[in-house]
Amino acid sequence: MEKIIDDIVAWLQQQVKSAGVNGLLVGVSGGLDSAVVAHLIKRAFPDDSLGVILPLKSNPEGMEHAHRVLESGNIQGMTVDLTKTHEVMFGQIQDVLKQKNEQKQQNERLADANLRARLRMSTLYTLATNYNYLVVGTDNASEWYTGYFTKYGDGGVDILPIVDFTKQEVREMATVLGVPDDIVHKKPSADLWEGQTDEAEMGTTYDKIDAFLNGEAIPEDDKAIIEKMHKRTEHKRSLVTKYQRKDKNSLI
Repeated sequence: MEKIIDDIVAWLQQQVKSAGVNGLLVGVSGGLDSAVVAHLIKRAFPDDSLGVILPLKSNPEGMEHAHRVLESGNIQGMTVDLTKTHEVMFGQIQDVLKQKNEQKQQNERLADANLRARLRMSTLYTLATNYNYLVVGTDNASEWYTGYFTKYGDGGVDILPIVDFTKQEVREMATVLGVPDDIVHKKPSADLWEGQTDEAEMGTTYDKIDAFLNGEAIPEDDKAIIEKMHKRTEHKRSLVTKYQRKDKNSLI
């Protein structure tokens, strides 16, 4: 695992060099994946890496863990509270929908959660422009395959250093990097709403997704859930679906 970490660090350094930027930043949620990425970018750029904490209807324990991640790796950090920004923006959108009598209350919670992810993405890119950094994503192989991320939210990034690694491999990486043990083994949650956990929302577990990706046999019900998630989230793994014109000879 140390060799893998060294390879990722070298890759991160090459990405920065190729892009002609100064360093890297990542949003730190207090979860496993962002903790690992924060430690990786610190190794790659000790003086030009930044972990950004973005509280917004966040679980207080998650915010405490986010600060502990920064402390555990002596990672330079910054906090930008987006609570008021979200309240104004989401409130205005809901007011317009109510006025038109077109508010779909059954979709409100998901719309709220996705807007929070996209506000965090916009904040990270604004900071990245200020520092001339790249925005580093935290998706692992299991999340990427199932599409368990918000399009143009936590999926809106420049580079993905751990996207080829299963959740279990990321846990192993975290242990080597020195991520606090309780963060390594906490229940994965995107902190979308109170009590939310990834596995309860997906209807399967990361262990089963990892096994599926490794070609191992898993229960048919779990396999069906995973394959369905993969199929219906294909649009998330493509930047945009484009119409292919047929009159090629008329191209300007």
